[in-house]
Amino acid sequence: MTRTDEKVGYLPEGKPVEYTPFTAASGVEEVIRMLEGRWKLLILFQLFGGKLLRFSDLERAIPAISQKMLIQQLRQMESDGIVTRLVHHQVPPKVEYGLTEWGQSLCPMLDGLLKWAERRPRAGNPSPAG
Repeated sequence: MTRTDEKVGYLPEGKPVEYTPFTAASGVEEVIRMLEGRWKLLILFQLFGGKLLRFSDLERAIPAISQKMLIQQLRQMESDGIVTRLVHHQVPPKVEYGLTEWGQSLCPMLDGLLKWAERRPRAGNPSPAG
């Protein structure tokens, strides 16, 4: 008999995943693919902190993005499970975007990446690792 976690493709809590160099690299490449794009990180940073923003609010917050590109990026992030789209059935229609719990969990990861980048040694000024 097949276990439920094998049927639905997730591992139960407490069961550590053991990565090989290949599977680790593949996993990181998949995450980078989800976040690549000129605007996705900007959209994420607008939505961090549990904010729910209407489409027009996101347009105002990122003035250089076109409507078409904003729609495209939001749809991709929604299909990847990072962004949620909340439709309020009213007149006029109201749609809000926010981060899923999983999307919100990116915040400390990106903060760590930013702090790591700040420690980058500059040319002619190498600093010791650590």
